Amino acid sequence: MTKTKTKTKTKTKNPLKLVAFDAARYLGDDEAIAEYMTAVLEADDPGLLLLALGDVARAKGMAQVAKDAGLSRESLYKALAEGAKPRFETVMKVARALGVRFTVQAV
Repeated sequence: MTKTKTKTKTKTKNPLKLVAFDAARYLGDDEAIAEYMTAVLEADDPGLLLLALGDVARAKGMAQVAKDAGLSRESLYKALAEGAKPRFETVMKVARALGVRFTVQAV
């Protein structure tokens, strides 16, 4: 007697769909923004800082932030893009437009 192996396929009716994490969705008030930016600054990573500024800008509305910073919307996107190297002056304008201030503390 021989045994036959059968393969059984299990189909999931509703496959799990993951949504990419978007920090901007959780930055609804000034306190959340301040905590987020403080944590990012503690990481001491300039690229992460630009990413976080972009998250906050999206939470507040890119067009309005660009206007408040005195930049075009396209310039704001370029300044906050991955790998960008914006001038310090631009970073400060964006921070001001976002309503955040960088502070110095002795380590």
